[in-house]
Amino acid sequence: MQLLLHIWRQAGPKAKGHFEKHQVDDLDEHMSVPEMLDHLNTKIIKSGGSPIAFESDCREGICGQCGFVINGDVHSPNKGTTTCQTHLRSFHDGQTLYLEPFRAAAFPIKKDLVIDRSAFDRIIQAGGYIGVNTGQASEANTILINHELAEKAFDAAACIGCGGCVATCKNASAMLFTSAKINHLSMLPQGLPEASRRVKNMIKQMDAEGFGACSNTGACEVVCPQGISITNIAKANRRWIKG
Repeated sequence: MQLLLHIWRQAGPKAKGHFEKHQVDDLDEHMSVPEMLDHLNTKIIKSGGSPIAFESDCREGICGQCGFVINGDVHSPNKGTTTCQTHLRSFHDGQTLYLEPFRAAAFPIKKDLVIDRSAFDRIIQAGGYIGVNTGQASEANTILINHELAEKAFDAAACIGCGGCVATCKNASAMLFTSAKINHLSMLPQGLPEASRRVKNMIKQMDAEGFGACSNTGACEVVCPQGISITNIAKANRRWIKG
């Protein structure tokens, strides 16, 4: 399989970037996109060049660190799919691909396709803790939670923090990510004591990081590899108003 790759190269956050062209003629359609970059990097290193920097960890669609933009598609041309779950059979032989990092002021480019997502970490840290005196582990059934509520909390907790929602939003809003993190704790009894303080602190930190405002266009929900619903944003807004 052949692909013509135009890959974003940038030495650092303040360096000027550019697309670098690579013609790769010996690819296997069953390779994932990160495996393709591994293969290309082997060739670049052997020729004495500088390998392309990109992120990946689990390569199973769990951690979300692999994300970048492929031909304008955040993560992947396939719905509900992370970059590492995208295989070359998703493209046709001889196709030209443009690979570039997520673009957002709150996600500065560290190098090439690698961005700094630490703003997300600071939003989570602003949420504080859950004030439950654990002591000895209690019987699981002592706190009764109905199935529907538990499933909604699990759905929100499925967010992997990839940043795809920010990359596709015209305002670079992090509201889908932030609302998912707010709701998966606040929907359960254990998270209620700090719920009001949590929503105020997390949204305040989100604004301080430089993310834009949500305009409710729904693009974030479309590209989210975990299918996080924008109803989380409405729920978080209601909690914020009450708080």
